[in-house]
Amino acid sequence: MLARDLCPSLAGFEIAPLFAHSDRVVTVTALATDVRLCHQLHGHRAEIDELIADHGGVLLRGFEVEAREFSDVAALLCQPLPYVYRSTPRTSVGAGVYTATEYPANQTIAVHCENAYQRDWPLRVIFLCDRPATSRGETPLADVARATDAIDPAIVRRFQDRGVMYVRSYHPGIDLPWQTAFQTDDRDEVARYCAAHDIAWQWRGESLHTRQVCHATATHPRTGRLLWFNQAHLFHVSSHPPAVRDALLSVYADDELPRNALFGDGSEIDAADLDAVRAAFDAHTMMFPWQRGDVLVLDNMAIAHGRRPFDGPRRVLVAMGDSHALRHAAHDRVR
Repeated sequence: MLARDLCPSLAGFEIAPLFAHSDRVVTVTALATDVRLCHQLHGHRAEIDELIADHGGVLLRGFEVEAREFSDVAALLCQPLPYVYRSTPRTSVGAGVYTATEYPANQTIAVHCENAYQRDWPLRVIFLCDRPATSRGETPLADVARATDAIDPAIVRRFQDRGVMYVRSYHPGIDLPWQTAFQTDDRDEVARYCAAHDIAWQWRGESLHTRQVCHATATHPRTGRLLWFNQAHLFHVSSHPPAVRDALLSVYADDELPRNALFGDGSEIDAADLDAVRAAFDAHTMMFPWQRGDVLVLDNMAIAHGRRPFDGPRRVLVAMGDSHALRHAAHDRVR
């Protein structure tokens, strides 16, 4: 069934699959000029929500959305959330709006579900392409359900039974400062946050060390589908290029690496398992070229996202919303 058959009231727009060989993510394109997205969302939010539920995401194109109005657009599509307990560098540019991860242009960001390293996460992630790269710079998208099915069931069981422990060491001048991660320079505030979120913490001189055990899989609240939902493949030391990994291991003990992932019982994760996870997601990853003013709305549990290296200036903004707490996540073995 075509997406347009599901939403006949969207008669003033062209609705089509974003990818030729997949029903994941559809485009809704304005057919007329000077069509303001905020105005359309007031009248068609239910139809947009239906498309997201059925296809995992919607690319809203041709609405000429500007950065200054993105916070209003995001607020019409979700209940925006602050970005706290951060894992990557971002800049706040408005109410509930941030830059996409500010890693160097030559780096790839593997596909992932936003905040899957926490016990609560946004159900919806919204991107605005304010300025596409001169070349490359795509935001790859992966079908989480199909990737989950492609992972060896024995690997899924291992992770599901043990959970994932995220180990972080905030050393001065290395990776993300604790002040940025926790959005405070008050150690007492950090202690209160950690206590409230069941994060073990310890100060060793100027360095903060934390450990938190989270889920490895989660059940989608609408579909009931069990999904691979963690960021072990991003936190594990094997995620680094070999030269970087070797340099880190030559400087830091295993329990003092800037970030790492273990099983929830503290045992080591086999890097080969994570290679298999990465391969499963890569096999179900699709890419599209950004256009200026594009707004991409994703179901954060259904569609993972990443970033390809890029040339020239690139500016993509992001908003996250509709919090979902761990108490709703099935198959969790948090200790």
